[in-house]
Amino acid sequence: MKDIKFFTTTEQIPLELHKAYIVQKLNFPPIERRLQAINEAGNNSFLLNNTDIFLDMLTDSGVNAMSDRQIAAMMTAEDSYAGSATFTRLRDKIEEIFKTPFFLPAHQGRACENILSMVFVKPGDIVPMNYHFTTTKEHIARNGGAVAELVIDEGLNIESDFPFKGNFDLEKLENLILDNGADKIPFVRLEAGTNLIGGQPFSLQNAMDVASLCRKHGILTVLDASLLQDNLFFMKQREEACKNMSILQITHKLADEMDIIYFSARKLGFARGGGICMRDKRLFEKMKELIPLFEGFLTYGGMSVREMEILTVGLDETMDEDIISQGPQFIKFMTDELKKAGVPVVTPAGGLGCHLDAKAFLPHVPQDKYPAGSLVSALYIASGVRGMERGTISEARKNDGSETFAQVELVRLAVPRRVFTLSQIKFAIDRIIWLHEHRDLVGGLEFTEEPKILRFFFGRLKPVSDWQNDIVKAFKNDLHDSL
Repeated sequence: MKDIKFFTTTEQIPLELHKAYIVQKLNFPPIERRLQAINEAGNNSFLLNNTDIFLDMLTDSGVNAMSDRQIAAMMTAEDSYAGSATFTRLRDKIEEIFKTPFFLPAHQGRACENILSMVFVKPGDIVPMNYHFTTTKEHIARNGGAVAELVIDEGLNIESDFPFKGNFDLEKLENLILDNGADKIPFVRLEAGTNLIGGQPFSLQNAMDVASLCRKHGILTVLDASLLQDNLFFMKQREEACKNMSILQITHKLADEMDIIYFSARKLGFARGGGICMRDKRLFEKMKELIPLFEGFLTYGGMSVREMEILTVGLDETMDEDIISQGPQFIKFMTDELKKAGVPVVTPAGGLGCHLDAKAFLPHVPQDKYPAGSLVSALYIASGVRGMERGTISEARKNDGSETFAQVELVRLAVPRRVFTLSQIKFAIDRIIWLHEHRDLVGGLEFTEEPKILRFFFGRLKPVSDWQNDIVKAFKNDLHDSL
């Protein structure tokens, strides 16, 4: 990294390598309105209205800032149903980056998961992965399969200095294959920047070892590249073999090992949309008929031509280390500052966002009262910052109706790329520290409306006591509710 990335003072300060030409006014509702809003939303941050939010750290999906080059590219879009030159430009860029001549466009990543699961997963199958993502797991289950999570033990260790906590446990993977037979495993899925355990990367060497093991047993390798740009940055920074390689060279090396690559452009490429990439025409032929059925024609797949032009430029920008370094640097700053103040966070800082350890933050709230969900609600009341629950609420109940307790209870504070200023990050840090100092006030939640599928999107909860009003009272005693 170049020296200009940081000022040398008493602390390392991440420096924005972009300037703002267009700004959007933010709202900062008073704490009384925030209390009212979170209860109207059923204590589910997904159901909050944007007008009631100051800093939206719910997700990095589809909310990243576009560059001037991306906005300019929108004007070059060729709007045709079939055979668009816009699609050709996107397909050629994807081949340049991943070396995959065959590309199936889709409207986003979960659409790719649906197609992959429908084509390859049958009842009784097992899909090993380093760690699951919510929609991936649901698509596999709907087609009769099951997920086997085989992340290394270190991956579930909240505080650690291990650089690649998203690595596959190779011994567990081989044992699973030997115990169940390769015919029961349609593919092995590797998730770059494992979302649910703190945006933790896998190493290039680990991906190569997984691919080698899969080739030995005749099993397909599938890469979820949605969070690839963060993972590439960490490979370059943390893996000795990658230090003298360009981001594009690392990408080529990784892509060479994979049979199928899919991604959500809502994350990868600062755009919207997604797609499935492959070198083998036989795999392409197996999946292509489902694109017109579920997505759109083969040359748009649910994306507008403007989105495709934006994505073409965004993928090119993803190969620029100066651009993809920005998210991880700001996340690291936020994580480091909170850790200094004694706030329990996932370390090392990963991609996607800063992750609070809700179990350690609220040790008095039992898992069946949803500590991560409670912390999301409490933080919103105290700050106007919207985070996302990544714990037990994000799991599904077992067939007997009992809870599936998450292995980790996290609150994700996403840092969308090129969106927030350092002062806004510091504001969030300040309010989190205040809440941690008053953590004993926070109580639990219980469901009032609980969908059977993806309940974290739609479910509604209520506090088990009057603890939210206690936070409001403490806040008014301690702080002036103004910027």
